[in-house]
Amino acid sequence: MGFFKKLKDKFTEQTETVTEKFKDGLTKTRDSFVGRMNELFAQYRTVDEDFFEELEEILIGADVGVSTVMELIDELKDEVKLRNIKESREIAPVISEKLAEKLDKSGEDADLNMQDDQMTVILFVGVNGVGKTTTIGKMAHSFKEKGKTVVMAAGDTFRAGAIEQLEVWGDRVGVDVIKQQAGSDPAAVMYDAIQSARAKKADVLLCDTAGRLQNKVNLMKELEKVKRVISREIPDAPHEVLLVLDATTGQNAMSQAKTFGEATEVSGIVLTKLDGTAKGGIVLAIRNELNIPVKLIGLGEGMDDLQPFDAEQFVYGLFKELVEEETGEEMEEGEIENTRE
Repeated sequence: MGFFKKLKDKFTEQTETVTEKFKDGLTKTRDSFVGRMNELFAQYRTVDEDFFEELEEILIGADVGVSTVMELIDELKDEVKLRNIKESREIAPVISEKLAEKLDKSGEDADLNMQDDQMTVILFVGVNGVGKTTTIGKMAHSFKEKGKTVVMAAGDTFRAGAIEQLEVWGDRVGVDVIKQQAGSDPAAVMYDAIQSARAKKADVLLCDTAGRLQNKVNLMKELEKVKRVISREIPDAPHEVLLVLDATTGQNAMSQAKTFGEATEVSGIVLTKLDGTAKGGIVLAIRNELNIPVKLIGLGEGMDDLQPFDAEQFVYGLFKELVEEETGEEMEEGEIENTRE
C-alpha cells in the first residue's frame, strides 16, 4: 500500500483548496471509474487473465486510449509477477502508481515556460467551442493575481463575437485587450499587441487565435504566419504554444491534438471541462500517446478553476475513496498490533 500512503500523506497534510478542486472536478470520472473498479475487485478476488481483460475494458471505457491501455496492462502483469501479487485489491495502488508515472514522464515539463528577463508570450490554439477564450481570460486573472502586468491580443478576428468575448474578459479581470476590426489580419493584430505590450512593460502577453477558417489548411497556414510575426519581433517567442482541448470530446480531442501538433509545435495542452466528463482518462491518452505535457486543466466554471496540472493530484482525485479505504484499513491493523504489544 506504499503508493496510496504516499498520496494520502502528501495531500491530507495540505489545507489548500487545490486538492478539493481536483477531487470535486474529477467527481464524474471517479464515480464511473472507481465504481467499475470496485465491481471488478468484488467479482475477481484473484488476479488472473480474466481480471486483466475486464480491467482493459474499464480503462478503454474511461478514454485512456487503446495503445496506452495495452502498454499499461503489460506493465501491470510484470509488476504482479515481480511483487507476487495474488489478491485483486492489492493491485489498486500499483495501477495508480503506473498511471502517475505515465502522466509525469519527466517530472518538470508541466510547468509553464515563464521568462524572467523579458515578456513571456503565450499563444493559444484550438478549434472553436473548446473554451479557448475563457481559458485566456482565466489565465489573465491568475497572472494578475500574482502581480503580473498582462496584455491580451484578440487574434481570433474571423469568428463573430470572438473579439467582444475577449473584451468582456478584459473588463472583468482588468486587463488591456489589443484588437482590430473583425476580419483583420491576425498577424497584424499580433504585431500591434507586441508593440503595445512592450510600451506597457507587460510581463505576459496572451494571444488568442482563430479556431476555424475556410478549411484546415488555411487555418494552419494562418497560425504559422502568426508564429512567424511573433518570432520576428521576439526571437525566442512564443514561449508557449498551448493547445486548448475539450475533455468531453474524448478521442476527437486526440485527433485535434495530432492536427495542431503537426502545424504549430504545440508545447503543452490545456484540457478544459474535465469536470463535465466521466472519461477523464483522455488526459493519460494525450500525455502518453502524443508525448505532449498537459499543463493546465479546467475543473469548473469559476475564475480560479483553471489549475496547473499535477499528476499525483490527478491520481489522488481519481482514487481518493480507494486511497482512504486502503490506508484506513492499514491504520486500523497498525492500531491493533500496538494494542497487542
